[in-house]
Amino acid sequence: MLEGVKHVVLVLSGKGGVGKSTVSTQLALTLKEAGFKVGLLDVDLCGPSIPYLLNLEGKDVHQSTKGWVPVYADEEQKLAVMSIGFLLKNRNDGVVWRGPKKTGMIKQFLTDVVWEDIDYLIIDTPPGTSDEHITVMENLRSVKCDGAVIVTTPQAVAVDDVLREVTFCRKTGIPIIGIVENMSGFVCPTCSECTNIFSSGGGQALAEMVKVPFLGRIPIDPAVGKLADKGQSILVTLPDSELARIFRRLIEQITRSKEA
Repeated sequence: MLEGVKHVVLVLSGKGGVGKSTVSTQLALTLKEAGFKVGLLDVDLCGPSIPYLLNLEGKDVHQSTKGWVPVYADEEQKLAVMSIGFLLKNRNDGVVWRGPKKTGMIKQFLTDVVWEDIDYLIIDTPPGTSDEHITVMENLRSVKCDGAVIVTTPQAVAVDDVLREVTFCRKTGIPIIGIVENMSGFVCPTCSECTNIFSSGGGQALAEMVKVPFLGRIPIDPAVGKLADKGQSILVTLPDSELARIFRRLIEQITRSKEA
């Protein structure tokens, strides 16, 4: 099923709650707006938030003679989405599985989903560097992985955890496309001033330390938060925002790594 996938990009972080799913969703939407055919795979089995972020909750995955048919987020079928969230009877059901069952489900996502011919497969991963990540890499051996976008928040405790993800990438041979510093300051909805309520610069310092590209800082912006469950690209709704500029830069970096 992966033979029709031209390029694979992982979204990683050693820390939970840093915004990987938001970055994955906006990256997929940005690529779609750029004219590419995109697949978005949510392998965070215990916290599948992609269906919510793309306003696809309640949609069903269908079985065909070839395998599972993903859910499409648009009428043109340029954005295909797969998540365990589509397989749960109730959105509040917890996935209480041991490692082997989670590993088996991820293998099915990678081998039994009819992705067909897509330009990019974006894989939203859970936090950490354990079973799920190893399973993804084992099943991507036949497909060239373009690299990983690593997401962190600026606090020192988050940066320390994310550093372990950088080590994981280098041990497994995953190229690092760059580091994004999320939740870097808060943008006031009244005056648009950005206040560093947590701290700032941790992601940039990490990028400089491990010598990988720094892709930019994403502030906490209430205007962006309103788009959380609407499945809309930031390039369309807020084209002049800092977030839109970061994702344009990210697309350029991904394209550059593809050409290299």
